Amino acid sequence: MLAAAFAAIWFSTLQYRSLVRPDEGRYAEIAREMAVSGDWVTPRLNGLKYFEKPPLQYWATAAAFRTFGQHEWTARLWPAVTGFACVLLVFFTGRRLFGGQAAAAAAAVCASSLFFAVIGHMNTLDMGLTFFLQAALSAFLLAQDGERAGARGWMLLAWAALALGVLTKGLVALVLPAATLAAYCLLQRDAGPVRRLHLVVGVALLLALTVPWFIAVSAANPEFPRFFFIHEHFERFLTKVHGRYEPPWYFIPVFVVGAAPWSFVKLHAAAAAWRADPPGGFRPRRFLVLWIVLVFAFFSASDSKLPSYILPIFPAAALLAGELLSRMGPRALTIHLVPAAAAGAILLGAALLVERFGDDAVRRAMLADYRPWLAGSALLLLAGCAAAARLVRRGRTSAGVLALAAAALTSSLGIALGHESLGRSNSAHYIAAQIAPWARADIPFYSVRMYEQTLPFYLGRTVTLVEYRDEMGFGLDQEPWRGIPTLAEFLRRWREDREALAIMTPATHAELLGRGVPMQVIGRDARHIIVRKP
Repeated sequence: MLAAAFAAIWFSTLQYRSLVRPDEGRYAEIAREMAVSGDWVTPRLNGLKYFEKPPLQYWATAAAFRTFGQHEWTARLWPAVTGFACVLLVFFTGRRLFGGQAAAAAAAVCASSLFFAVIGHMNTLDMGLTFFLQAALSAFLLAQDGERAGARGWMLLAWAALALGVLTKGLVALVLPAATLAAYCLLQRDAGPVRRLHLVVGVALLLALTVPWFIAVSAANPEFPRFFFIHEHFERFLTKVHGRYEPPWYFIPVFVVGAAPWSFVKLHAAAAAWRADPPGGFRPRRFLVLWIVLVFAFFSASDSKLPSYILPIFPAAALLAGELLSRMGPRALTIHLVPAAAAGAILLGAALLVERFGDDAVRRAMLADYRPWLAGSALLLLAGCAAAARLVRRGRTSAGVLALAAAALTSSLGIALGHESLGRSNSAHYIAAQIAPWARADIPFYSVRMYEQTLPFYLGRTVTLVEYRDEMGFGLDQEPWRGIPTLAEFLRRWREDREALAIMTPATHAELLGRGVPMQVIGRDARHIIVRKP
């Protein structure tokens, strides 16, 4: 019953929100173009070659589009499925390692952590990577018991999961587990885990699953290997090539906020777990701690940082937290409810002040619409804390954990759902609906000095970039005829076209009006103006 209720809550909200820029629009559009073209080898974004990531999630989403149609919920289906599966995996692993009570608590903590719940309902690549890394980690941990039936099978399953991680987001799926294994073996002075890797068969399986696509895409696009392996891996990690300048401590507040309402439980659990394993043999708690620390340190050292990069530590932290919660008495658990209640109070305060963060009247109006969602989510979390405290006082600690988790999950989804209030400035859903009668596929559509990631998906067609490169610069270099490099060339084409549309910022629109360019506004929002040639 609990699993069915969790599934109903988890999957019921996928269609509600518009896709937002940049990631949701980008990855939905790549999959849409793949589904339409039938080219499953070469990913394209807005008609241009796009090699920043491997294709597994594009394949899954394109298959969903072909099966169920192109919708917001099908665009988000793969992250939702892998997130849901990750929670089930945490439960299964926790039960095998720490017992049923710890497993239930771990799954509850994983599903209801703010960051995990929100990203599980967004079309990004990080949840898929997190699932496959956790699948590899879980299978590896279960394979360490040489007496356990099927240990070799668990290890080969770990290799297969790593292969799918590589096909999701690249070599990082190998680097992080390898670094953790090396650190564990060195610190423990134990080479046993390496001997249990079944290295020859495992590597063969990994290559069999990954190499065919890499060969196919390289054969079709000889420029792929250098861009993907050098630019997207080494240059991304070692340089500011993507223009991100976050400090080394960037992920500390990301974790504290993202792990709410379990942030301090997870920190306590990680600190306690280091010495919790019995001496002798393999130490799964210590391995999980090393995984958390090394993944966190790896991305903190990187010159390219985004909040979702540390998502792979959340299931492991939930496993340790669940094991700790299963051993807690009422008094200790009550103490840990205080930070959760504080998180609810802070969220309520933010809801009351949210309008002040708007820098203009339109933005303030959007934030005012968001306030009820934030306030409702805060009150729900506070109610969950109160219910949990009451259950814990009665000695029902497991029920208290589940009560807080249920409230936290629903609260997190409320925060995500309410973001639709801001969708008018973060999605082209609304402006695309305004211009639908004019946006026929046979009419040229120019994107002048900008690219709105969600527009092609909602229009079901690509646009021609004008004097704009950004992440599509590589694709334009390979096929320069697909873009227009200068504004002057665009103006020449605009005058020659019998019919044409263009999207631009208000500033560019004002500039072109000043030049006397003939334009009729047919759509407008806070960030964009869409015009047609009169």
